[in-house]
Amino acid sequence: MPFNITLQPSGHSFSAADSEPVLQSALDAGFGLPYGCRNGACGACKGKVLSGSVDYGAAQEHALSLAERAEGMALFCCAKPLSDLVLEVKEIGAVKDIPVKIMPCRVQHMEKLADDVMLLTLKLPTNERLQFLAGQYIEFLLKDGKRRAFSLANAPHDDELLQLHVRLIPGGTFTDHVFHAMHEKEILRFEGPHGSFFLREDSDKPIILVAAGTGFAPIKGVVEHAIHNGITRPMTIYWGARNSAGLYMRDLPMQWAAAHAHIQYVPVLSEPESEDVWSGRTGLVHEAVLADFPDLSGHQVYACGAPAMIDAAKHDFVAQGLPADEFFADMFSFAPPAPAK
Repeated sequence: MPFNITLQPSGHSFSAADSEPVLQSALDAGFGLPYGCRNGACGACKGKVLSGSVDYGAAQEHALSLAERAEGMALFCCAKPLSDLVLEVKEIGAVKDIPVKIMPCRVQHMEKLADDVMLLTLKLPTNERLQFLAGQYIEFLLKDGKRRAFSLANAPHDDELLQLHVRLIPGGTFTDHVFHAMHEKEILRFEGPHGSFFLREDSDKPIILVAAGTGFAPIKGVVEHAIHNGITRPMTIYWGARNSAGLYMRDLPMQWAAAHAHIQYVPVLSEPESEDVWSGRTGLVHEAVLADFPDLSGHQVYACGAPAMIDAAKHDFVAQGLPADEFFADMFSFAPPAPAK
């Protein structure tokens, strides 16, 4: 049977089934509680049961001692409600509330989405999960001390594995390794999450999402998060590429639009080739937005792509009425090519 869960000090409340851990019910209801491993091993999700009772589940004693249980503490990743509950817990309200970690990961799966785009699926250690906001990124820590940043393409609720879309950059040392030398089960280290690119859920404004190339990765995470959380604000997705091969997951946004009346999808090609047999929109992706929305004053824009696109989009969107503080960007910049030997 469902129970009512109230969080303090926020006063937020939601319904939870007795068969599901409190953390999962809170995340499904759109409330961000802290967590780490999600299997009772790390203690990051620890909070106090102010009233009511729980089944402690698989909480491990080193993460939740018997003395802490006696004081009313529980691990919400594995505690299940046995009654209505009032819980004392700090909610995740902003980027600053999420700890940045350095973690190892294993390359679980590699799949070419296009000739120059690789899907990397990463698995974390057994007792670890990465808490992040949809749209944030991680930085790989390379052996030479350099870093390479990639946006997370999955939504936070789907965090068992991490997904990245890696574009092959000519002369790029790391991306060249990904495409020509990396193998499944390879071990990498990264730091994250980073970035302030995430959906502002406290607004009710219509959303315009603009992606160029692999800028689709964080947009994918944001849209899947919004769908999962039942956010039904109007969303228009513009995905720009040079040719149709650049729309490397073209069926996915079409599926979103077909399944959800509040989602629209507009693909745009800047240089369609004859084999594309293209009858859709052409030109620069941000100019398609300008053509469709002559007044942007009541919208929010989330844009991901190369610096030139981001700069042009912000300048032109603001000129067309968009409040400057309603423009959120994830700017993809690339490391300079390795010097020739």
